[in-house]
Amino acid sequence: MKPIVQVSLDLTDIDEALEMANIAIRAGVDWLEAGTPFIIAEGMHGVRALRSGFPKIPIVADLKTMDGGYLEAQMMAQAGATHVVVMARSHPETIKCVVQAGKDFGVFVMGDNLGCPDMVAGARELEELGCDMVIHHIGFDERRGIAARGERMPSPLDQLREVVDAVRVPVQAVGGLSLEQAIATPSYGAPLVVIGAPLAIDADSFSRGAGNVEEVLRKICEAVHGFGDVQVKGEKN
Repeated sequence: MKPIVQVSLDLTDIDEALEMANIAIRAGVDWLEAGTPFIIAEGMHGVRALRSGFPKIPIVADLKTMDGGYLEAQMMAQAGATHVVVMARSHPETIKCVVQAGKDFGVFVMGDNLGCPDMVAGARELEELGCDMVIHHIGFDERRGIAARGERMPSPLDQLREVVDAVRVPVQAVGGLSLEQAIATPSYGAPLVVIGAPLAIDADSFSRGAGNVEEVLRKICEAVHGFGDVQVKGEKN
């Protein structure tokens, strides 16, 4: 499949999120993500606003669902989301409920393996339960807590190839990646590249001398889209 660039709108103000979304789409971003902070702050109203402003753009609602899966997925689908996120650490019945809602309301289900004792097994279980995509995710608190103890901060890249090899669905790597690392994830076989809006604004290494955030995002999109097709095992030729 062709690599996808997704921008996570990890903002709490709806006007700021819409402004960033406009910048991202002008730069060539493929998908918009209503990030968890945005979902908490604005909920369905925020997703509706994104859908109204961008009627043809896929919208990921990063719900991080742990329970009440069917209703949460239904609500976001009806608000205009095309993708919803359920956690691998939730009960298998919750994952099944989200998958069923995905079928009933025409949305894709992304399963997130954050916090799994065995990240590869967690990814495999998400696929087996019917998730359309896997998010391989090292959490913010986990990374910071480990770093505070003076230990090496974990990275999604540590096991990304193993996760990709374990499943037949598209994979996305999330959690503490630099812009260069995120751009490189298609080379690991993970075609869904996610860029956090604050990261795109603040990161120095990629954006040094590149100008404003729109120019940075445009360069990211050019690099990712220029990678070429990424082989996904379950994709039909």
